Amino acid sequence: MTEVAAPTDVVVVGAGPVGLMLAGELARAGVGVVVLERRDVPSTASRASTLHARTMEIFDSRGLLPRFGSPPAEPRGHFGGIPMDLTLPSSHPGQWKVPQTSTESVLQQWALALGADIRRGVEVVELVQEPGQARVRTVGRAGHAEIPASYVVACDGEDSTVRHLLRADFPGQDAVRELLRADVAGIEVRDRRFERLETGLAIAARRADGVTRVMVHSFAARVRDRDDEPTFEEISRAWKQVTGEDISAGTPLWTNGFGDAARQLTRYRHGRVLFAGDAAHRQMPIGGQALNLGLQDAFNLGWKLAAVIRGDHGPELLDSYHDERHPVGAAVLSNIRAQALLLLGGPEVEPLRAVLAEMIGHEEVRARLAGLISGLDIRYATGGGKDPLLGARLPPSTLRVAQDSVTTAALLRRGGGLLLNLGTGCGAVTELTGWRDHVTAVSARAEPGSVLDVPAEAVLVRPDGHVAWTSGTEFSLTEALTRWFGPPTDRL
Repeated sequence: MTEVAAPTDVVVVGAGPVGLMLAGELARAGVGVVVLERRDVPSTASRASTLHARTMEIFDSRGLLPRFGSPPAEPRGHFGGIPMDLTLPSSHPGQWKVPQTSTESVLQQWALALGADIRRGVEVVELVQEPGQARVRTVGRAGHAEIPASYVVACDGEDSTVRHLLRADFPGQDAVRELLRADVAGIEVRDRRFERLETGLAIAARRADGVTRVMVHSFAARVRDRDDEPTFEEISRAWKQVTGEDISAGTPLWTNGFGDAARQLTRYRHGRVLFAGDAAHRQMPIGGQALNLGLQDAFNLGWKLAAVIRGDHGPELLDSYHDERHPVGAAVLSNIRAQALLLLGGPEVEPLRAVLAEMIGHEEVRARLAGLISGLDIRYATGGGKDPLLGARLPPSTLRVAQDSVTTAALLRRGGGLLLNLGTGCGAVTELTGWRDHVTAVSARAEPGSVLDVPAEAVLVRPDGHVAWTSGTEFSLTEALTRWFGPPTDRL
């Protein structure tokens, strides 16, 4: 017998970092959200451990950073194993080392505190779209159930059940190379950072608790068809083949392998079903880009989905999610494929690595690659002007508001959109009538030397921190407000 549960606004499938980020964003906006996760308990395997500058800015704009404590920061990253400085203007430049287990824990506690309903040990087995709603059928410890929802968002990883149920077009390339990795206790090997040896690549990093993460790739190896993770025996054998060292006496805490497959959904929206994170795009997790890309998908989608469900905006707003995030995903997949070739290719790629290493020494090239990796270069197409702020994220700055110094991140924590009046005599605030429930007007002055010390007298910022309009654009503030926040209301 199938129990029909109470309807909810949104069902999120998957309680990894992406699903939990989206759940928190929706609950924060007053939207009912149920998260379904087939695992009974959170994973203890810390897969991705790198948070980039843009993700740290996002967490800051939600007041989440104190919950992460004081994670180590590292200005240097790499492109395909070639060292490079990732530093760009940001409140949190470089990259920050946070175990995925910690990221999931912070986001879960945040989402739960805001009212999200997280149900574990529940597997989705069927999804039906009907006029006005979708129905998710599940199986779990309590038996079969059905949950009606206005929308469903698949955040269930690269082997997404929802994607398979919908038979969504997922073109791309299968993996031909694989990197094996394990967290191992009780071994003594020296730290290595992308050490290319005669027969393969070796990486090792010893943690403060004495556990060493090893990663290895044999140039001669090809991806194996496997249903489970690689065994420690397989990893230790590959490690010995490449390095000559024997780690087989160690105690494996976790093993994993990932290939260089590259696939992306043709569409991120299928009616009342949307996709985010690895469910929407599959890529090799080089430099933590996969995790950060997925978190930023959720951040882009959350406020838009909430606005549609609350009735502030029509469902066409959800099409902008695909229009904005699909090109970003394609760009990340492209740079990851290039990095995979540089990282896992054999001796034949050495000339290319030498040329790129020289080019990275030029600041313009370095900054371009750092922008790609960090997510700080993202600029959504809005049309109507060449103002460099338009479509980009609002640069983190300190503003003078009345007698106080306030960061732009703190202003974004208020929720909704933000209209910054930065000049004198700017009449933009008078156009805000009808949107005051969704946009807060703030009169401010940029501190001397601030990146916001620009000619624009007013700036409209979306809830995700991206600039939707400036006083220098070719379209009006009213047009921008209507586009992103829906038609005006009669409420003042």
